[in-house]
Amino acid sequence: MYAYDMQHHPTSYSVDPLLFTSFPGMTLMRRGKDKDVYDLGDMLLMVSTDRLSAAGKSLNQGVKGKGKIVNQISAYWFRKLRNVFPNHLVSINTECFPESIRNHAEILDGCSMLVWKTTPLPIRCVVRGYLAGAGWLEYLAKGEICGTKLPSGLVESQRLPSPIFAPTVKGRPGGNNENIDFMSLQELLGKSLAEQLRETSLRLYFIAWKSARERGVLIADTKFEFGLHDGKLMLIDECLTPDTSRFWGIDGYRYGGSMPVMGKQILVDYLDALDNPNNIEYLPEEMLFRIGGKYNEAYKRIVGKRAYSKMGVPCR
Repeated sequence: MYAYDMQHHPTSYSVDPLLFTSFPGMTLMRRGKDKDVYDLGDMLLMVSTDRLSAAGKSLNQGVKGKGKIVNQISAYWFRKLRNVFPNHLVSINTECFPESIRNHAEILDGCSMLVWKTTPLPIRCVVRGYLAGAGWLEYLAKGEICGTKLPSGLVESQRLPSPIFAPTVKGRPGGNNENIDFMSLQELLGKSLAEQLRETSLRLYFIAWKSARERGVLIADTKFEFGLHDGKLMLIDECLTPDTSRFWGIDGYRYGGSMPVMGKQILVDYLDALDNPNNIEYLPEEMLFRIGGKYNEAYKRIVGKRAYSKMGVPCR
């Protein structure tokens, strides 16, 4: 069984988005803001739905195809960066999934991935390469980001002298994450693991930044998550997607103000401008269309215009 939003809208972005899934005989481990995660024993099935989320909660609507875009961009980066650092991706190709779930391939194709089960660390490893978002606000207030002092006189969207590792402690579901400095991270996880997280996050960001720049995209900031698999550190969750990263088009880049983002920031800004965003029931059709366009732009620029196909997609 799977369910779609039954509201009828005229544009393709809001017609029948995949809002949640339910598969007989499969154990739903977690229904997150955007993903449904199923427990398969030593592996997990992660399904990227079309649900929209902002400010730590899911909305009542989705944008059709958003889940496939996020899933495929994430898989693109997992495959590209796996020689840099191990990650949990097993396969995005449903033909390589366990036989017991292949009969759901029509639903899962393109929007799901099979991953190794890990023990997630309670940390999000944010890397900021430019002054934007929460990093810009912290700089205005303190002249620093997560304990890293910065030169005075920097302006919004300006490239930082060097990327900053800005870890946060995961909050409870629906709660806010807490920014911490590196010393606090060492106290929480130990010096060795904290240093490995910092070094790995900065290395992954820099390699991805160079690759994306060649495709006309600047990665202003992103967040990585890590888990332990058989005692070894592994990159998990999703990787460098429009939901976890701030993507800017290099052709329109300028600093001294905010930059248009390819991803959910357009939704965040829209909700922030409302008097009472918690009371909103449905987003306007125009907003759904604009959100869908931003996700599509990110996909076309980073992955390429060719639509997803299982042909040539390896099992690992």
